[in-house]
Amino acid sequence: MTIHEFLHQVSAKNGDQPEFIQAVTEVVESIWDVYDSNPQYRKAKILDRIVEPERIIIFRVPWHTDNGEVMVNRGYRVEFNSAIGPYKGGLRFHPSVNLGILKFLGFEQIFKNSLTTLPMGGGKGGSDFNPRGRSDEEVQRFCHSFMLELFRHIGPNTDIPAGDIGVGKREIGFMFGMYKKIRNEVTGVLTGKGLDWGGSLIRPEATGYGTVYFAEEMLKTKGHSFEGKKVLVSGSGNVSQYAIQKVNELGGIAVTASDSDGFIHDPDGIKGEKWEYLMELKNIRRGRISEYAEEFGVKYYPGERPWKIAGEVALPCATQNEINGEEARMLVNNGCICVSEGANMPTTLEGVEVFLGATILYGPGKAANAGGVATSGLEMTQNSMRLNWSREEVDSKLHDIMISIHEHCVEYGKKDQFVNYVKGANIAGFIKVANAMMDQGLV
Repeated sequence: MTIHEFLHQVSAKNGDQPEFIQAVTEVVESIWDVYDSNPQYRKAKILDRIVEPERIIIFRVPWHTDNGEVMVNRGYRVEFNSAIGPYKGGLRFHPSVNLGILKFLGFEQIFKNSLTTLPMGGGKGGSDFNPRGRSDEEVQRFCHSFMLELFRHIGPNTDIPAGDIGVGKREIGFMFGMYKKIRNEVTGVLTGKGLDWGGSLIRPEATGYGTVYFAEEMLKTKGHSFEGKKVLVSGSGNVSQYAIQKVNELGGIAVTASDSDGFIHDPDGIKGEKWEYLMELKNIRRGRISEYAEEFGVKYYPGERPWKIAGEVALPCATQNEINGEEARMLVNNGCICVSEGANMPTTLEGVEVFLGATILYGPGKAANAGGVATSGLEMTQNSMRLNWSREEVDSKLHDIMISIHEHCVEYGKKDQFVNYVKGANIAGFIKVANAMMDQGLV
């Protein structure tokens, strides 16, 4: 079978899931030479098996609003691959959630988790429920109903969900409480928990910090650092907030932030009281990024994304496919030398081709944003050992993991003086999972 025949087969089976097909295409194009040159992989049909989830659970989630109206949402858990460990991946609560998006996220999670070197398989789940604008009581009722079905499919040695878009400490708390009540046990079944009941220090910061640590390693290969560089950040949620904080610590100038309504450009940098205002705006008041512009008198661009602003480093931290081919060319033409993805698959296939064609430093999400799941893995370890590590210890382990991921990407992706981080990340992640699948037989 040729690569084109294989991808056609995947498209024919999953024609209504464009994000999943996009994710599979990106991985398969990177690793095909390795796959094709290993007869044992082909004979065992490792690729055919790895693109099919081991299990998909779909269920209804009934709940009622504060005024008594009955609502029904759809819940999902895609348990994709457990070759190197129990399923691990977030839960996303957002109206855009559907099976195709969760399969794309779960598929990416397989290789991301493999890159961390921690024993975690790949999975993802969530619901089309939107917590935005809902009261704490409504969110609690939904989360309890969601867990009343999910509990039977997860466990500390089976599947350990975490948070994602729309799922923070509040939602994890409600779900953990119901799981504990049903199972009558306290285990590390969920990560992203509160610090008082099993959570890990640095977990909220981990994805943003890790994205910046990975960018720092990429910049070092060219003799650069963050010092004095203008940094474009998209999003204004958890990942973006802590990416901005770490950029500030390393001497960079984060000049943009965004939400679904538009973006702000602050040439002086989002730092000090401005960063604190952003945290309060988004985490407590749950306001819109336009309010930042009003507060500090900076330019607000409604309905746009920040990629037209000139800057040396770009950190897309919002959502999938937020940088298209045209925007990628805009970034390159405006002097961007480094892109490190804090979101999952934020660049379209055309955009990726632009970055690779321009031979800039481009860190794909499965490598650059693996810090979040890596620290979730560290939380699992702490839960198993019934202890808590210090902030410094967790941050040091996170930093070491991101350096190790970078080294693996260079090992498999370097040719002459250029490192193709997409190829390096995919090959490194794939080989570990493929070998584990071979060792375990046809299961």
